[in-house]
Amino acid sequence: MENNKILESIIENVEKVIIGKRQVIERVLVCLISGGHVLIEDVPGVGKTMLVHAIAKSINCDFKRIQFTPDLLPSDITGVSVYNQKTGEFEFKFGPVISQIILADEINRTSPKTQASLLEVMEEHQVTADGITYKLQEPFMVLATQNPIEYEGTFPLPEAQLDRFMMKISMGYPDEEYEIAMMRRFKKENPLIELQPAAGPEDIMKLREVVKDTYVDEKIERYILSIIKATRERDDILLGASPRATMSLYRASQGRAVLYNRNYVTPDDVKSIVKSVLAHRILLKPEYRLRGVTPEGTIDKIVNSIMIPGVTRYA
Repeated sequence: MENNKILESIIENVEKVIIGKRQVIERVLVCLISGGHVLIEDVPGVGKTMLVHAIAKSINCDFKRIQFTPDLLPSDITGVSVYNQKTGEFEFKFGPVISQIILADEINRTSPKTQASLLEVMEEHQVTADGITYKLQEPFMVLATQNPIEYEGTFPLPEAQLDRFMMKISMGYPDEEYEIAMMRRFKKENPLIELQPAAGPEDIMKLREVVKDTYVDEKIERYILSIIKATRERDDILLGASPRATMSLYRASQGRAVLYNRNYVTPDDVKSIVKSVLAHRILLKPEYRLRGVTPEGTIDKIVNSIMIPGVTRYA
């Protein structure tokens, strides 16, 4: 299947730079072809920025990195109107968000006001300034990073912002053999410099249409909804998953099916990504957090308590 070959070539291309993290790369690609955004939470130095840059180069898309700091203003991201003395009129100068692949680096280091400037961009894929709306070039995707260890001088993302990320993932430290391979590969030069595109923006837009057409049986739909409803009914959860989360899980399941060369969704597609899609969207009650209960563990319990549907007919 041609679609699978495109995705496999992108993965192999990114793996020239990011070694031993195939599942992470797959998760990002699922979000990319599903039209979602990704929050990468991990300690410094594990390759978050390099991963995003490698993916942007692999699909031949414009890439911009925005370093979030406490003094960053919303206009520093979206753009600002500047007076042109020659014409006597104001001209809008686009900010770095006017690109295709955006790396919002250390997003929790900037103020809530600046964080909120990304809301319209992420949801509507457009920027509005001085009453004029500017559509962003597709495919558009925001990949944000944050450090889970340092809390001093940070502004935790509010639930409304977290809910706009289709997935939250973690890179993790590489295994010993992969870290040795990394040292050898980076011995002389950074392979990212010479990385060539493996696909183009038109391929991603084509794959997004394929994802939308991927068949989802009614039993799978009810299975997804059963998981979502369970997050809203448990005693240990203060804030359950939203309808946006329902659509994210639905669409991401379709994206994973396409990644694995299928035109239909299976229960395994849902189960494999459910924690990445839902863990950052639910809020546990304080007394359960103090006991060491985690969102990931709670979702595991939910999934294990729901009967897997037996789907006998696929498109």
